[in-house]
Amino acid sequence: MKVLIGSDFKSSSFKNSIKEYLCSKGFDVIDKTEEENFDFFETSKAIATAMLNNEGQRAIVIDEYGSGSFNVCAKHKGIVCAQVADEHSAKMTRDHNNTSIITIGSKVTSLEIAKKICEKFILSDYSGGRHQIRVDMLNKMA
Repeated sequence: MKVLIGSDFKSSSFKNSIKEYLCSKGFDVIDKTEEENFDFFETSKAIATAMLNNEGQRAIVIDEYGSGSFNVCAKHKGIVCAQVADEHSAKMTRDHNNTSIITIGSKVTSLEIAKKICEKFILSDYSGGRHQIRVDMLNKMA
């Protein structure tokens, strides 16, 4: 599975640690912000566009608080994004909402928890069924 990852310039070392962890777990991680000089708007736009172009199956965007990146990603039609701060939410947003992008705040989430969040998000599947009605509604928005 291809996983896109990106961060703003203030969170690049946090992102690099998560990227290294995910690679050690065998995931194909594509860093869309290797230059380390993007702000959260540019990073989020690049990740959302790459997801819409089918460059990856999941994506993770990191900024200081997660909310700025969430706002940008969620504005793209066809993207379901969630700001996540715990493992259970990472699983459930995939399971019920078919979320393709999560955002994490590097200043409000510990690195160890962020690693677990990312792994749980990547490994979780979408249940479909009754949840598809809500996903269809979300995809009509933006």
